[in-house]
Amino acid sequence: MNLQTFLLAKFKAALIAIGAPEGTPAPLSRSTRVGFGHYQFNGAMALSKVLKQNPRDIAQKIVDVVDLNDEAEKLEVAGPGFINIYLRPQWLAQQLQLANADDRLGIETEQQQTVVIDYSAPNLAKEMHVGHLRSTIIGDAVAKTLEFLGHKVIRQNHMGDWGTQFGMLITHLNDKLAADGVAETALSDLEDFYRAAKVRFDNEEGFADRARENVVKLQSGDSECLTLWQTFVTISIAHSEQVYDKLNVSLKPSDIMGESAYNKDLAATVAELKSTGIVVESQGAQVAFLQEMADKEGNPAAYIVQKSGGGYLYATTDQAAIRYRNGVLGADRTLIFTDVRQALHFRQTELVARKAGFIQPNQSYEHCPFGMMLGSDGKPFKTRTGGTVKLAELLDEAIERAEELINKRESDLTPQERKIIADKVGIGAVKYADLSKNRTTDYIFNWDSMLSFEGNTAPYLQYAYARIQSIFRKAHLDDVNLQADIQLDEVQEQLLAVKLMQYVEAIQQVANDATPHVLCSYIYELASLFMSFYEACPILKEGIDEKTKNSRLMLAQLTANTLQSALDLLGIETMNKM
Repeated sequence: MNLQTFLLAKFKAALIAIGAPEGTPAPLSRSTRVGFGHYQFNGAMALSKVLKQNPRDIAQKIVDVVDLNDEAEKLEVAGPGFINIYLRPQWLAQQLQLANADDRLGIETEQQQTVVIDYSAPNLAKEMHVGHLRSTIIGDAVAKTLEFLGHKVIRQNHMGDWGTQFGMLITHLNDKLAADGVAETALSDLEDFYRAAKVRFDNEEGFADRARENVVKLQSGDSECLTLWQTFVTISIAHSEQVYDKLNVSLKPSDIMGESAYNKDLAATVAELKSTGIVVESQGAQVAFLQEMADKEGNPAAYIVQKSGGGYLYATTDQAAIRYRNGVLGADRTLIFTDVRQALHFRQTELVARKAGFIQPNQSYEHCPFGMMLGSDGKPFKTRTGGTVKLAELLDEAIERAEELINKRESDLTPQERKIIADKVGIGAVKYADLSKNRTTDYIFNWDSMLSFEGNTAPYLQYAYARIQSIFRKAHLDDVNLQADIQLDEVQEQLLAVKLMQYVEAIQQVANDATPHVLCSYIYELASLFMSFYEACPILKEGIDEKTKNSRLMLAQLTANTLQSALDLLGIETMNKM
């Protein structure tokens, strides 16, 4: 059950009952302070001018008619007209009993949509770097959340595997093969190979011309060029798969839908755009002039889909991708995760696609931009020498740092157990440090804070889960599937119960807004509340009666299951011991 939705419906009905105009705002929020109920309704003050009545009197009328006799223990008019809602402990206990008996924790699936999610999208022939981290893990968390809610999710890894850079690389590889015939050696380090090719492209006479010729050959289907191109693609994808596996994300080779996949459809896409009159010829190029996005002087924005020489651009591929995703895949909703610098491009892309009918009115197209990962100097995160940080190397360093921390902690863990835990803690720390920040903002990358066992970090949450598992072991409940009556007599028990019921609110917000940080905030609050509950409400202490002990064990079990479920959606692994 979604408490927020349930209570909101009740108060909207109450507003109608007291004669409030249709569409009257119904502001319902969670209480942030103990002693002010579990939720607050703040709609009376806004109605004061409309109904020409005192807001406290309006609030009392709402209290008198709202249908919450079974669910609310008390409704209290406070201050200038707030309504504090105190949920009935017995009713909360019943809801938790139902959640405990359900593998999905009582969370119902939504009416299914087909959702296409475009994320990760590294450029092939180069190693993945830290700039690919946010797109990959944010997109994956949203994909998993939408799947959990019952939607059909189609992942689209729009890899950069086409274009001018491949003409350059093919030419360099061709020369290497002609010289010594050893491709494996030539491509042993993709970054070095790319840099060497780029130097030749910029400085060597005749190389750039040969590279451009190879681009034309590649786009026209030349078999030799395609074979060499495939060499790069195969090696690059293998590297990407290693990174995805280490990151614990759900992308698979079958999810790859690179730029090359749309090559055969580009001419048809441009032709259709021209036939609608949206695209016209201008100085030999095919351009859509967007008056809606004109500058201050009234000059329309130019959106080029084909260059004067006949070449295609990212814009062309994006239009073809929209045609495919909406027309062939039947997308109800499309989500695209890139950094914020591409926001203008995607606004223009959507505008053109909607004008052309590639996106129907009932189909959504959502660019989900994200901010930058910054170093301690507030600038884009780089190596000490100013180079690009390879993602694989960053993850390896995270595991090494985590292993050092785990080895310093006193425990009876074996060396093998410590290694496994270090892998999960290190990768989890990097992912959570990113996912816990608002998607749209920049954030400072800091090893010490992300690997801390205190505060809003993955290690803290992983430890919270492991600590609950230790409680079960001490209670001799190794295979936990406890069934017992829940009683919520203490304030800390009630606060924890309400927070457990708010899990669905968090994941639905992630699904609606593509904001994993909301889920991170939720589980941090949940873990913190559990720690407070554990201190205030002993579970295994001598003198605790069996009924109370089992009730509190049930709360612990539900907390552990919720933490595990949420961390799984975020792609962060848990462990029973730390």
